[in-house]
Amino acid sequence: VEFIDIAGLVKGANKGEGLGNQFLGQIRQTAAILHVVRCFDDEKINHVESNIDPIRDIEIIETELLLADIETIQKQKLKMEKIGEFGKNNEKTILSMLKKLIDHCSNGRKAKNFAIDEELIPYKKSLCLLTDKPILYVANINESNIINQNKNRHLISIEKYLSQQDRLLSLCFSLEEEITRLDYKEKLLFLSEYNLSEPGLNKVIQSSFDLLGLQTFFTCGEKEVRSWTTKKGILAPQAAGIIHTDFERGFIKADVFHYNEIIKYGKEKTLREIGLIRQEGRNYTVKDGDCILFRFNV
Repeated sequence: VEFIDIAGLVKGANKGEGLGNQFLGQIRQTAAILHVVRCFDDEKINHVESNIDPIRDIEIIETELLLADIETIQKQKLKMEKIGEFGKNNEKTILSMLKKLIDHCSNGRKAKNFAIDEELIPYKKSLCLLTDKPILYVANINESNIINQNKNRHLISIEKYLSQQDRLLSLCFSLEEEITRLDYKEKLLFLSEYNLSEPGLNKVIQSSFDLLGLQTFFTCGEKEVRSWTTKKGILAPQAAGIIHTDFERGFIKADVFHYNEIIKYGKEKTLREIGLIRQEGRNYTVKDGDCILFRFNV
């Protein structure tokens, strides 16, 4: 996930500098974009535009991303027109799709909202278009909004602007910076004072995983506990294969319990005695927070 410095980028974009090829090259390879937007008023902290307008800031960045995508698609279209074998139906289909995609993006619409035939989806993904990536918007609010648990006018305007498919998270970055400097006990006290259940960073991680359709399962042993990241919906043998291909090839079954259960009862022995460790087969869909012992034979 790439973090966008909204103030710096808006300043550069408004000067006609754009976002820069180096920056665009970096985020082109990311799986998602985390777009931080200022949503608080503070005369001591200047904004490059002299006033706070999160919708304007979002639109400036999204316009830059669209312009970069249009350039990418046009280059691909010209390349195909020069070297493409137009006798092949597949080449004609792709070229037609590129022309339609250019029109789509030129009308201010994101590439991810472009309707496309299923067989062309891999090709579209290979273009690494910036507006084809999922985006998590993070509104940077002030402390008073956290304390009073209310929404300021900037946050309300973003909620109205974004579509129902867009994801929005609100955090107070000044508080998050303070939290990172505290030890464990101080952190708990600090969170309780602001009536927060957890640091905002946890919410960013959880929201980012959800945005990408990812989850975590655990393997536990006497020497170590390890977490493994997978796509949601993965079956037990496939999850075993992430650890080692032999585990998937020789998969027999899996002993499974949930993270919350071991936290509550403390020992695997206790879980086994009360029947909370269950055996699952090849068709078991791994859940987020599962703790798994894979049994296999090669």
